Amino acid sequence: MSVILVLATLLSVTAQAEEVDRTDPYKLVEQVADKTFGRFAADKAIIDQDLGHLKVIVEQELMPYVDYKYAAYKVMGQYVRESSKEQRSAFVEAFKGYLIATYAQALTEYTDQTVEFSPARDFSNEKIVEVSVQIVENGRPPIKLVFKARRLKDKTWKAFDLVAEGVSLLASKRSEISNLIRQQGIDNVIQMLNDKTQQDITAE
Repeated sequence: MSVILVLATLLSVTAQAEEVDRTDPYKLVEQVADKTFGRFAADKAIIDQDLGHLKVIVEQELMPYVDYKYAAYKVMGQYVRESSKEQRSAFVEAFKGYLIATYAQALTEYTDQTVEFSPARDFSNEKIVEVSVQIVENGRPPIKLVFKARRLKDKTWKAFDLVAEGVSLLASKRSEISNLIRQQGIDNVIQMLNDKTQQDITAE
């Protein structure tokens, strides 16, 4: 199963929640999943007419709980220090758009997989929490995931990485994008990310 499909199935839970509890990383993951897929179901008729609407759902329901600036800086690595303030700002926005497009494409692969979350642990003294998840699908072995969240200065939490079967999405993108920055320059990579953001969402 691809990382993109894993991202989609990670979001499939059944717990109902009107407000997301940002103070609890375990509840955050489950409740954001519910909000995203609740919106997916409610807007199905719109999606059937225009798959691009998935980008709207991701931006409104998922991205407020993703620390995309932190993730973008991690992906930039050493080039954070070597870039201008304007370049860093442009990269963060381009990376956010890229994530929106990536997650929107992931939603096109959604089916009724079962998602099982590990029990919550004491996180009172933690700065980073790993939420273990299993994706269960008939006829396939369970897929093991770790969803990472970090505590912010205001004591709330945001997600920033997904480790699928031992492979960090953030680490893999850092390797890929930092190589491109070295080869082509940050401005060209920003444009590349913006171009990918503008690509149409397709049913695969």
